[in-house]
Amino acid sequence: MNNIIDYISEEKDKISEKKNRDGEHILVSLTYIGKNTKKDNGVGLTRTLEKWRRDNEKSDITSALVLNDSYLIQNIEGSRLVINEVLAKLINEYSHMTPHIIDIEEVDTRKWDDFLIKYLTSSAQDEEYTLKNFSAGADFNPYLMKKTQIISFMKAVFKEK
Repeated sequence: MNNIIDYISEEKDKISEKKNRDGEHILVSLTYIGKNTKKDNGVGLTRTLEKWRRDNEKSDITSALVLNDSYLIQNIEGSRLVINEVLAKLINEYSHMTPHIIDIEEVDTRKWDDFLIKYLTSSAQDEEYTLKNFSAGADFNPYLMKKTQIISFMKAVFKEK
C-alpha cells in the first residue's frame, strides 16, 4: 500500500513539475479588440463566442466580453500556456473577428469569476457607457479608444457583476 501511495505522490510531483516548466502556474490577462467582418449581425457573433466559451470552459478561463453588431472587447484570464493557445485559436479559427491585442500582463488574481457577456444595444444605459466616459462619438468603437479607456470601460460595464 505504501508503494502505491509513494508512486502516486511521485507521479503527482512529476506532473506538477511539468506544469511549472510550461508556465501553467503563471496567470495571464489578455485584452483584445475585434471587428466583426462577417455580413451577419452581432447575434451571429454572440453565437460564435458562446460556442467558443463552451469549448474553453474546461481550460479554466475566465472572461469578460462587451460587443455590439460590429465591434467587441474581450479580456480573458488563465494560465500563460492556455492564453497562448486561445490566442492562436482566435487568429486561426475566428479570422472574421480580426483580433488586435491591446494589453497582456501577468496578474496575481483574476478580475472575473466566470465568462461574462454584455451585448450593447441602443438603450439609455448602454449609450451612457459609450458616450459618457469612453468612446469618441455616439457609437461603440473600441478602435477609437486608448488602452486606458478600454480597461476603464470594461470595469464600468461589469462593476455590478
